[in-house]
Amino acid sequence: MSKVLLVGGAGYVGSVLAEELLHRGYAVRIVDRLYFGRQGLRDVEDRVELVVADMRRVPSEVFMGVDAVINVGGLSNDPTAEYNPKANYEMNTLATKRLAEQCKAAGIRRFVFASTCSIYDRGLQGEDVVQNEESPVEPKAAYSRSKYEAEQILLEMTDKSFCPIILRKGTIFGFSPRMRYDLVVNTFVRDALTKGYLTLHMGGEMWRPLIDVRDVARAYITCLQADEEAVKGQIFNISQANYRISELALRVRETLKKLDIEVDIKPDYSYRAVRSYRVSTAKARRVLGFQPTITVEASVVNLVKKIREYGYTDFDNPRYYNIRWMKLLEEAEKLLAETGPVFELPPALEWKDVVTCTQQPSWEPTGS
Repeated sequence: MSKVLLVGGAGYVGSVLAEELLHRGYAVRIVDRLYFGRQGLRDVEDRVELVVADMRRVPSEVFMGVDAVINVGGLSNDPTAEYNPKANYEMNTLATKRLAEQCKAAGIRRFVFASTCSIYDRGLQGEDVVQNEESPVEPKAAYSRSKYEAEQILLEMTDKSFCPIILRKGTIFGFSPRMRYDLVVNTFVRDALTKGYLTLHMGGEMWRPLIDVRDVARAYITCLQADEEAVKGQIFNISQANYRISELALRVRETLKKLDIEVDIKPDYSYRAVRSYRVSTAKARRVLGFQPTITVEASVVNLVKKIREYGYTDFDNPRYYNIRWMKLLEEAEKLLAETGPVFELPPALEWKDVVTCTQQPSWEPTGS
């Protein structure tokens, strides 16, 4: 039985991928810091090895007995990356380099890396062309730039004993035990269920390649099983199709109608920075034989079913939104640094450590 080390295995993609790996007979060891807790592992925790660690500092022992590594860890969207560019660079770029070095030191040949099609972003003002893996790119955003720099590091490390494979994934959608409502299709479904309408920013004119999270999991497994000479040091675009966001909204609305959920669409033409790009997936079809099978419509039906089944209907919970949750954790960290444990009695302190006001309090009686 092959053992896969899955970095970020409790996350949105990782938790789905862990289950798919187990289903196919792989042994799975997960490294995750559990920023979002254990809910992503609710269906698999009794069947995986879990190492709670930061991807920037993984003990070398974790790589023992491992046959392949899949790295889906790191900060995973633009708002979070822009909020803390330093952490974004450390996790998405430097940690990837370190993990790859540890793989080589441990004799692990195959390393599959989660990159992003947002590397191709040209915005609405850019030239509208379908881009492939050979297209020149110059990512500007912190998130896509950190992923691109990690790609270059991995490609330079490729040799006869190390086989990195890079997947540039389109915008992902669909249900995951570690659910996110900050991804466009998932956001549309959330808004339909909570507000009864979908909002099209910039009129929905932008293009985006999209893919269901279960197809993404299949793509990673395909890379594990592919002939090494065909995939070593290769980049693959992974997407089901390119959609204008306006078309996407119409598909979501018509699907929800069949579930007796009435939804309106409201365009918003106020200016905001948006991403827009289209990609070709011909190389993945030709080299990997990979073809996504899950349509937007099928994914939406499954989303509604699973949201109700898992009870993920507290749609305002910050846990479902990467940037909101990370900000909340940071705020809690600052508070706990002052208060100590929430319910446990904190250690006894000396008077000099307790008094923090600028003027020492007086215990002398006042008044006559």
